[in-house]
Amino acid sequence: MRIGIEAQRIFRKKKHGMDMVALELIRALQAANTTHQFIVFAQPDEDMACLQEGNGIQIVLLPKSPYPIWEQWYLPKAVNKYKVDLLHCTSNTAPIFLSVPLVLTLHDIIYLEKISLSQGTAYQKFGNIYRKWNVPIIAKKARKILTVSHFENQRIIEYFGFKKELVQTVYNAAAKHFTRITDPQILANAKAKFNLPDSFIFFLGNTDPKKNVKGVLQALSILKASGKLPCKLLMLDINRGYLQNLAQEIGDPSIVDEITFTGYVPNQELPAIYSQATLFLYPSLRESFGIPLVEAMRCEVPVITSNTSSMPEIVDDAALICDPFNPNSIANAIFDLWNNPTLQSTLRNKGKLRGDSFSWKQNALDTLAIYQSIIQ
Repeated sequence: MRIGIEAQRIFRKKKHGMDMVALELIRALQAANTTHQFIVFAQPDEDMACLQEGNGIQIVLLPKSPYPIWEQWYLPKAVNKYKVDLLHCTSNTAPIFLSVPLVLTLHDIIYLEKISLSQGTAYQKFGNIYRKWNVPIIAKKARKILTVSHFENQRIIEYFGFKKELVQTVYNAAAKHFTRITDPQILANAKAKFNLPDSFIFFLGNTDPKKNVKGVLQALSILKASGKLPCKLLMLDINRGYLQNLAQEIGDPSIVDEITFTGYVPNQELPAIYSQATLFLYPSLRESFGIPLVEAMRCEVPVITSNTSSMPEIVDDAALICDPFNPNSIANAIFDLWNNPTLQSTLRNKGKLRGDSFSWKQNALDTLAIYQSIIQ
């Protein structure tokens, strides 16, 4: 069987969540050493070393171009040229006109909900508009839709009115290098390179409204005003001007002074940051899975996350839950967990077990079974 896999952006240096999911799936299929041939369609970029050909993997580089043109023009032409039996599109969207069966990974339908369209950067808004046009068309053409949590599975079925047999949950995971780092030299190098405080709360967010950066700033402001803010908050590659505008909106411009910025951190170096955090904060408004939750749990850092969408499903009983729409709830969770070493230890132990229960090997085996069910 010749299986085409759309992985347009896996070679870019600053990979997003869906890029990492596609990359880890392909690596796991490669490691499975099956008799199938996988044709990976991508575009050239800075990080060409992240995936090598061999063991059933062939990489086909298509011309670098804007996402819709690449997907709607170059990709279907390549599908015909390389005579694949099936195409798996890994990042929500797919060509409208396709000559072979389609498997679609529909990570979420957040862009079809009001929360995602009124805010965000121009790039995020354009992406939402494109998906809002494309997904309702191609979802009805797909032979199978994969999604990443039972929560999102039910949302997709309810939204489109699909039969439950069409949509299958295949969980994401964290890469193998996400494990607790104890080597003092590695930890010291990361601390120096990224200017890490002696103690900090680690927050992974960006300008997407669902990441709830404003709610986090409000929670920090509440803690600071009551004299209960225990340490700095650490953020990665996020625009300082964006945060300053949010801080103005909440009436506490100085709250930005309580944040340490690392700049961009390569994925391979993230475990050394997780491993030095006292808490990991992930109070998103809406997630379909939340890979950072699994990364944090595997690195044995206590997690605070939301009581909404997929997040309780993913962490099970291995995290402290808060209401992301209520800054006081976020603030209370931070204060309570910071001041409870026994609970921290419990969540570290439970988190390690929960994080290890997700694997890319199982993801690949489940995905391969779906391919085989379509092409006998």
